[in-house]
Amino acid sequence: MNDLLPVYAVCVLVLCLKMFAISCYQGYFRIRARAFTNREDAAFFNRRAQPMELPQVARAARAWANDLENIPLFFALGGLCVAQQSGSAATLWLLVAFTLARVLHTVMYLMGWQPWRTLAYGVGVVCLFGLGAGIIGSAIDQRWVEL
Repeated sequence: MNDLLPVYAVCVLVLCLKMFAISCYQGYFRIRARAFTNREDAAFFNRRAQPMELPQVARAARAWANDLENIPLFFALGGLCVAQQSGSAATLWLLVAFTLARVLHTVMYLMGWQPWRTLAYGVGVVCLFGLGAGIIGSAIDQRWVEL
């Protein structure tokens, strides 16, 4: 069994739970303020639909959108590293560092903390490039073994 698979699986689970937590965060603020933009949601609480989302909900939606630009790339690149049985310590650290960077990015985004949010984002991007480089390196190594 590939030594990276359990680490990758935990990272994927943490990232999925983090994204679910953003949804809960949005729901918490909507329910607490009883402010909904969808008519059917507002009607359920005997309220009028709001023309705009609450600021906290809108900020969380932007954090969610940022996740959708980055986390699927991690799923693909990390999965390829596992499939290639890279097994390197560098890959393990990149998987963990990306996951921590994305969790921190979300916290920083929701709190409005700059420049820390950008720093966390940058760490995540560097990790994605590192995973990509590892895939290329592993593919080249495997190709030379076949020759």
